[in-house]
Amino acid sequence: MSRRLIALGAVLLLVVSATAALAEPRPFRIDPNHSLVGFNIRHFFSRVPGRFKEFSGTIQLDEKNLAASSVEVTIKSASINTENERRDGDLRSPNFFHADSFPNITFKSTKVVPGPDKTFLIYGDLTMRGVTKAVTLEATQTGMGEIAMGGRPPRIMAGFEAKTSVDRKDFGIVWNQTLDKGGTMLGDDVAITLQIESSLVDPNAPAGQRPAAPAAEKK
Repeated sequence: MSRRLIALGAVLLLVVSATAALAEPRPFRIDPNHSLVGFNIRHFFSRVPGRFKEFSGTIQLDEKNLAASSVEVTIKSASINTENERRDGDLRSPNFFHADSFPNITFKSTKVVPGPDKTFLIYGDLTMRGVTKAVTLEATQTGMGEIAMGGRPPRIMAGFEAKTSVDRKDFGIVWNQTLDKGGTMLGDDVAITLQIESSLVDPNAPAGQRPAAPAAEKK
């Protein structure tokens, strides 16, 4: 009996080990041409939107065990765009993002917690103006599958949406103007929204069949 139990235990161990080996995260590269890193902030009585045009990142996605997934993103602070050149210039200045001294905004996940219906929480560290703070993204996987068009080789793509909110003062972005009758021009709370399209990076595929490196990564 004991020999049978030992043999059974050995078989189970092999099965578990093989399953774990097959369930490793796979790298998906974010496509900046079909993704959005956006934000909005209160200006007087309404909220003004904006976005960053240059960013890059990789999602290590484990479809079988979402908690084993991770994400890293780098955003070029000078690429901020609110459709107003004068305002954008001020946002790049030391009053706000100080883009000359702090060219990159980065996010690196520390934990992923799966939820119902393809939702999950992404805990991580956000760094702006040299200050790092913990933030939590509320995320949803919007789809995943193999895509083929125009006779080109098929590729596996995945989509995500996420949102969070940060206090800009936590990152040293404190400029404001006081109104004559009280109150301030700008709010402190910044709502961040992400719409992400990504493609699986196959290291064995010919170079022409891999997702192109984002412009922010090209030298």
